[in-house]
Amino acid sequence: MADAEPATDARGDDGTAASSDGDAAARTVAFTAEGFREGFVTGLPVALGVAGYGVVFGVVAARAGLSVAETALMSATVLAGAAQFVAVQLWADPIPVVAVVTTTLVVNLRYVLMSAALRPWFRHLTPAQAYGSVFFFADENWALTMATLRAGSRRGAFMLGSGVVLWLLWIASSVAGATAGDLVGDPRRLGLDFVVTALFVTLAAGFWEGRSSLAPWAAAAAVAVGANAVVPGEWYILAGALAGAGVEVVSYDD
Repeated sequence: MADAEPATDARGDDGTAASSDGDAAARTVAFTAEGFREGFVTGLPVALGVAGYGVVFGVVAARAGLSVAETALMSATVLAGAAQFVAVQLWADPIPVVAVVTTTLVVNLRYVLMSAALRPWFRHLTPAQAYGSVFFFADENWALTMATLRAGSRRGAFMLGSGVVLWLLWIASSVAGATAGDLVGDPRRLGLDFVVTALFVTLAAGFWEGRSSLAPWAAAAAVAVGANAVVPGEWYILAGALAGAGVEVVSYDD
């Protein structure tokens, strides 16, 4: 086997040193105001789409008995639409703490796999920068961040910027839904219940890499649908994620 050529230094648009071996994941990232601003601006259209879903959550939360303040607090501290919907559907007096915590944990276990995908870039950041960014970690800005970093960007603050704008609009739209739920009426009448589905399909299209993407996507879909049919609860989310990741690992070609 021929010896690998030594990597040479190059400079990106953020001024950080990078290897010229073409592996974006190995490049040093920088945590800068420019990266934050790029993430904020890029994430704004996506956050506006998510806001429609936030209105739906606010309506559902109010009908479940949460006050406007409680709805805002949940959105500000959890920032996970699917988990929040599950939580309010289980809401009762007294609150079934074990059921709520267990179910939302299962729903959010997918973030373990998703955050692991960020490690090649985030290992260059300080703990404060990395963990501060993942507080604002949601499916939508994760997809934007992964697409941006895989394209060669070395702006490590991109996730924080895109997450902050998502967080702000998620809280605002949740409050709007909880406050004006009677005016909104049935969210399905306005198609608001389909907003996130359409958004996820659009984001997923950006990850399509041709025929090589077919096997993991098909495995994830098949396992998720099958698990949903035979296993109660939200385990199908984790099952589908693990299946897709497993197929990708097995078929990965060094």
